[in-house]
Amino acid sequence: MRLFASDNASGVHPRIMERIAAANRGHCVSYGADPLTRRGEESIRRLTGGRTVDFLYNGTGANIVALGLCTRPYNSVVCSEEAHIATDECGAAERFTGCKLMTVPSHHGKLVPADLDGFADAFGVEHHVQPAVLSVSQSTELGTVYRPDELLALARAAHAIGLTVHVDGARIANAAVCVAREIGCSPRDAMHAVTRDAEIDFLSFGGTKNGAMVGEALVSYRETPDLKYVRKQAAQLASKMRFIGAQFEALAENDLWFQNAAASNDAARRLAERLDRLPEVKIVYPVDANAVFVKMPRHAIGPAQAERFFYVWDKENDVVRFMASFDSTADDVDDFVAGIARAIADGDSTHASEETP
Repeated sequence: MRLFASDNASGVHPRIMERIAAANRGHCVSYGADPLTRRGEESIRRLTGGRTVDFLYNGTGANIVALGLCTRPYNSVVCSEEAHIATDECGAAERFTGCKLMTVPSHHGKLVPADLDGFADAFGVEHHVQPAVLSVSQSTELGTVYRPDELLALARAAHAIGLTVHVDGARIANAAVCVAREIGCSPRDAMHAVTRDAEIDFLSFGGTKNGAMVGEALVSYRETPDLKYVRKQAAQLASKMRFIGAQFEALAENDLWFQNAAASNDAARRLAERLDRLPEVKIVYPVDANAVFVKMPRHAIGPAQAERFFYVWDKENDVVRFMASFDSTADDVDDFVAGIARAIADGDSTHASEETP
């Protein structure tokens, strides 16, 4: 059974698994000084237009290394209230960097230039943390996508007050698919539009949520001579890095990254369309990528979870989150929606029978 709980619940794409197996033949020099790692780095560098690419174990690791490169303990990192670094990384950014996270209310998870107003007032005041970084998620934790012009305007506003711009791109591929389809460009042009051309400084490039087994890439758009030391201190330097590099080379080859993300976006779109036909269910955020957030009857949540697990996002308001994966099929979607419909109907009938005198 395939779940809609998280794109982390999916398996590994067969082509990536084949590359991992191929990388297991013979010996290689360790800690990234091998041809497979170099080819993987170059593949992602070309894809994203970055200056350098470095592999790490996971998304939290990529985020804290990026933030650690451009902060000191008296600095702060500006992000949305929903940002992954603020809600789902167990305070890793604060502990590793010593910095305070300054969270900002957002509309559907997206920040705008006006949200940065006032932060510059802290500069030079010794009683206040000094803002140093703007960190945004692409796609956001609410499944929405910054369009290229939105991200560019935000990055320029951040740079104008001296902030470095970091993008948490755990689902950057899903964002690029959204952009490619909206403006009708090639996969690589779409990726450049939401990364290099948006004038960002650092990108945590996700692989695990898009068909990889393990590993993320940190893409730098400026010189980072200290990165190798920060990565090592963060326990993110893989000794057998070739197994990570091989996965990213496979993702980049023949645009597998785009195919996987397109499949998960398509499944989410189908899921939203099918759920929208249920009068008791309300979609609460735009479905730009591979996430669908819905408000559904409280009585139906538990039974539906028991049939095919998913997470409750906002318990008080009965909002749940569904995530599609690269291997989610049309049948998976239709069966899942049918189960939700049954849970709603069973609860309605039970409630009605209890009220019958």
